[in-house]
Amino acid sequence: MLSFVVHKTDPDGRARRGTLTTAHGAIETPAFMPVGSLGAVKGIDPHELQAMGYGLILNNAYHLYLRPGHEVVAELGGLHAFTAWPGAILTDSGGFQVFSLAKLRTVTDDGVTFQSHVDGSLHHITPERAVAIQEALGADIMMTFDECVALPSSREKVLEALFRTSHWARRCQDARRRTDQALFGIVQGGHDADLRVQAARDIVAMGFDGYAVGGLSVGEEKSVMYRMLEVTVPELPGGSPRYLMGVGMPEDLVEGAARGIDMFDCVVPSRHGRTGWLFTSFGRVLIKNARYKQDEGPIDPACSCPVCARYSRAYLHHLYSVKEMLGARLNTVHNLYYYAALMQGVRASIEGGYFAAFRQEFHAKRAGQAIEEERLHLYGEDGGAGATGAPARTVSVEERL
Repeated sequence: MLSFVVHKTDPDGRARRGTLTTAHGAIETPAFMPVGSLGAVKGIDPHELQAMGYGLILNNAYHLYLRPGHEVVAELGGLHAFTAWPGAILTDSGGFQVFSLAKLRTVTDDGVTFQSHVDGSLHHITPERAVAIQEALGADIMMTFDECVALPSSREKVLEALFRTSHWARRCQDARRRTDQALFGIVQGGHDADLRVQAARDIVAMGFDGYAVGGLSVGEEKSVMYRMLEVTVPELPGGSPRYLMGVGMPEDLVEGAARGIDMFDCVVPSRHGRTGWLFTSFGRVLIKNARYKQDEGPIDPACSCPVCARYSRAYLHHLYSVKEMLGARLNTVHNLYYYAALMQGVRASIEGGYFAAFRQEFHAKRAGQAIEEERLHLYGEDGGAGATGAPARTVSVEERL
């Protein structure tokens, strides 16, 4: 079904190198999962993902339940056959998407009643139904149904969601019918350290195949997220995989790994690719900036991806400017290669015993670029006001698309 082995732990901290083995292949950890909410990573062929080195992706049960329907997917042989993805699949139960439907849902101890964001139809999801949907989809790893609260929230509201999440986790366990799929429990608790510890202990006591940290990266400062990891991760079993849900930016992957996280997922590389934000070994390139209009160089001279090998910044700037779909696709390919290479570097540095130096160099390069961007902004060399601004972060039902 699923096994996890830790090969080496960084001597200076909690970072660790491991292998997560599923029925559809082994994944070296720490690992990043590209997000394909609707059964596809936007614009990317499954074989391209494999060529990049990815062996595990995320599909979303909420979206696939609505379209085309989990019964349809089951009839067509499950997600692997339906999507032609030969690697492993993790399905998010949909708790985060339901959380995003704040104005369209009602939460009770039984489950969640909500209106579809697609057509307004009414649906009721219980922990038992969330498991049944994921079993029909045929994912290698399923997630328990949880309640993610909006932050800031009162301690009473966070505590209520914590108890409900723990109760739902037990019901998910009891609802399992298939033995060939793993089930991960989710730790909530908001930004209260003691509640995070309590939630972790409650979930660990139930004995899941792996453990996820949820409810972070929903608008809080990074220092808060890192602090919650520091109090939560030590409570999770050392012999089980640890998954930080919905995170994140490159620095979050490095810092999450430093705190003992093994798995990550986020829409950032694909969504930012579509908005012209390209990740590089020295920071970011915002390809819409006017200074790239005649730039013959690659996105990143240190990158070995096919986009950097074949296309110039000038061409990618042109594609973005005219809204050509090829531009969004090439940007996404590059970003996914960058994420794969970053995680490979994290793993190699842990294996080689120099993760602390890797981490320091990573942050030093990004700090240097931040100074250069500030200079360009001050002296008007960035192609106009707002050209260096980051895409606004929104929390919506489409967050994982």
